[in-house]
Order: sequence, then structure tokens, then C-alpha cells
Amino acid sequence: MKKLSEGTRAYVLNHNNRQSCLKLFFSTLKLSACTFGGGFVMIPLMRRKFVEELRWIEEQEMMDLTAIAQSSPGALAVNASILIGYRVAGVPGAFLTVLGTVLPPLFIISVISLFYQAFRDNPFVNAAMAGMLCGVAAVILSVVVDLIKGILKQRRALPVLVMAASFFAVRFFDVNIMIVILACGLVGAADVLYWEPKRKKGEST
Repeated sequence: MKKLSEGTRAYVLNHNNRQSCLKLFFSTLKLSACTFGGGFVMIPLMRRKFVEELRWIEEQEMMDLTAIAQSSPGALAVNASILIGYRVAGVPGAFLTVLGTVLPPLFIISVISLFYQAFRDNPFVNAAMAGMLCGVAAVILSVVVDLIKGILKQRRALPVLVMAASFFAVRFFDVNIMIVILACGLVGAADVLYWEPKRKKGEST
């Protein structure tokens, strides 16, 4: 097999990178334009596109990116777009995915704001929004089920206990979500730095 020259190899890499950037931009643009319900609805669509269809990101890595995006300040969809774009194509990919994510809602909201009074008082629009809420709730439930399945696949007690404790703390005891996120981060760090090496050492022996 003929070896590629340095110039040819650089051209191929740049060409593939340009294709990846374009695909990133148009993929996120289409997802954002056709998504109702915010970041929690967009996450499973991103997973289907980038994990199952394009196979650019692994399943576990997508879960990690989702956790980081949710724990960071800002809109979940935008945070996830930045992380996915940077993971696939570096800084240009992150810029293009953010651009593709924010352009559709920016345009749609700008148009709606011009006719806000008519939209607010229109019974057909209100009925359509009520129906969309039902669909959004179902999609968010699907996201929760998928995340729970990923945790249960690890077959470890600690992630399940952290998940259950977080749910009860927020739902029944009104604990501030930032406190829950920080506590979960500390538990995860302790697991990786202290308990995980001991567990692996025990398995090797």
C-alpha cells in the first residue's frame, strides 16, 4: 500500500475535519430547530445522532458529557453542544455546534415576540402548547429511564445509592440543587481516588 506524503495526509485530515465540522453544524441546527421542551429533550436526540448513528461518541462518554453539561451554569442544550463539538472537532467544532444550537430558537423567539399578543390569546396556539407539554414530559421520562439504565449496568451499589439519595433530598427535603451536585461530585471524586483503586486491587488479587 502506497504511503501518503505529509502534504497529502495533512490535506486528508483537514478535509475530514471540515466535513466533521459541517456535519456537526447542520446536525445541531436540525436538532435545535425540531426540538421542543429544552435541553432535556435535546439530549436523547443528540445521543441518537452522535452515539448511535454517527458513532463519534461512546455511550458512557455521552453520559459523562451530559452530567458535566447539567452541572455547569447555563442552558443544558448549549453546554452539551459545546462539549460534543469540542470532543469531535476541537474549538471550531464547539463554536459551530453552539451556533447551530442557538440560531433556530433565536430566530423563532424573535418572530414570536413580534406577534406575542396574538400568540398568547390564540386558543389554537394554547391547545398546541398544552399538547406539546405532554410530549415533552414523555421524552424527559425517557431520558431519565435511559440514565437509570446506564447506572444500573455498572452493577455497583454506590451510584444507585447516590442517585436515590439525590432524588429524595431534592424531592422530599427541598435541598438546594447546588448542594446536591457538589455532594455528588465529592462522592464521585472520593470513589475514583480512594475506593476505585482498592476495588481494582481486590479484583486483581
